Amino acid sequence: MIEFRNVKKDFSGRPVLRGFNLHVRKGETMCLVGTSGAGKSVTLKHMVRLLKASSGEILIDGEDIQPLEGKALSSMREKFGYLFQSAALLQWLTVYENVALPLRERTKLSDGEIDRKVRHVLDRVNMSHALGKLPADISGGMQKRAGLARAVVSEPDILLYDEPTSGLDPVTSRTIDTLIHDLQSDLGVTSVVVTHDMISALTISDRIAMLHQGTVLEVSPPREFLASQNEVVRDFLDSQCISRNFFEEFPERILK
Repeated sequence: MIEFRNVKKDFSGRPVLRGFNLHVRKGETMCLVGTSGAGKSVTLKHMVRLLKASSGEILIDGEDIQPLEGKALSSMREKFGYLFQSAALLQWLTVYENVALPLRERTKLSDGEIDRKVRHVLDRVNMSHALGKLPADISGGMQKRAGLARAVVSEPDILLYDEPTSGLDPVTSRTIDTLIHDLQSDLGVTSVVVTHDMISALTISDRIAMLHQGTVLEVSPPREFLASQNEVVRDFLDSQCISRNFFEEFPERILK
């Protein structure tokens, strides 16, 4: 579904991705974790060609997206929904108008069809009560839910999440986790999640990829990731006070 083959990316001569290899399978939820500067958000931006690699191949459904331009690039991007770290709602539009925007810009749906789709996804993320409100009038967690509704309203094949629980309290973070899990389960989409939140990663992912100094250090399912003997992985887990018995200690976290 998504494959990076020996991808390198430099910024002003400074290497960020160093021979990066990763394969995200169709229909799975892959979480990218690692310390700041490991290359997580840069990887996400390469998937939709917001950044172009210095070298290597990035394949979406078997097609290298590196050479794409114009209509071909736009068509490829339509496969994606993107939840930005800040939710990135347009402040002068209501929640309803923000969610409707991709449909108005990219489709020829009638006003009635757009209305049905928007109300459906807002109900799906428990935001029907706020459809007439401006972003400034709702909480950070509600903004994330509205951003999530906007990301899925076009029914994309792939959903990208950049720090979906960043800046949220623990209760709201777990609500977002449940939404991500349920949407992936209901829609069958492929999801890639960049996160610093290991509780979130362990809860929602099919596999976790540990990024370190611009490469993929380890890729494994959550339980195998917890049992990793890799020193970098162990230090990362210890820094968040995540024990190897996480699922036994917190069985309510099990969503997968």
